[in-house]
Amino acid sequence: MKVRELVNRLGGAFAKALDIELARGREGEVFKWFLASFLYGARISEGIATKTYREFERQVVLTPEKIQETGWDGLVQILDSGGYVRYDFGKATKLLAISDQLITRHGGRLSSVHTAAANPRDLERRLQDIGKGIGPVTVNIFLRELRGIWPKADPLPSDPVVLAARHLGLLHERITNRQAMLDLLKEQWKKAGVRGATFVDFEAALVRLGLRYCRRERHPACPMAPWCSSADRKETSE
Repeated sequence: MKVRELVNRLGGAFAKALDIELARGREGEVFKWFLASFLYGARISEGIATKTYREFERQVVLTPEKIQETGWDGLVQILDSGGYVRYDFGKATKLLAISDQLITRHGGRLSSVHTAAANPRDLERRLQDIGKGIGPVTVNIFLRELRGIWPKADPLPSDPVVLAARHLGLLHERITNRQAMLDLLKEQWKKAGVRGATFVDFEAALVRLGLRYCRRERHPACPMAPWCSSADRKETSE
């Protein structure tokens, strides 16, 4: 029940919320999600990242070629409009470098990076190699929602996922191996049998829970408070 409630209360895939259709793996949609992941991967709020992506969308700057065409000044303006005032110069520079490398080395196609990769971990390394500004967090965000679409997209659970899953009693503290965590979460999702949703939705909901609520013990507004095992542990210790 708590797995179903988690998805119902916290929402599903981030890409879906942005109206990005990843199911068919079309190149244009995958790059849109890559751009959004680049924005979400910064140390900035989810709201500002979403607003900034919408500004890119509004100005139809949604391909590597269009980013190059827009140029540094244009990218700074878009980032400023979205709220990236403290990060605008650096982000614009990195976006230009990344899009240039993607065009030069991969023909502007992210799918070619996937094709060349030997396995999931190699895919993660190759994505980071595209350019400075694509770190482990960005890659994890990006590949998390491509599970089941790209065969080699199978990142290990991120820190917010692990934190939220432990608070809900889905992962025991003694389990420290991330691959074992991923296998267990997949098994629990399958057992839950939630209709109309996927494991990607489950993981996205865990991310939201971990980032918004679990970093603060017994958050009074947490929508999953009735299922939170961390509160039980604290009460027992007191």
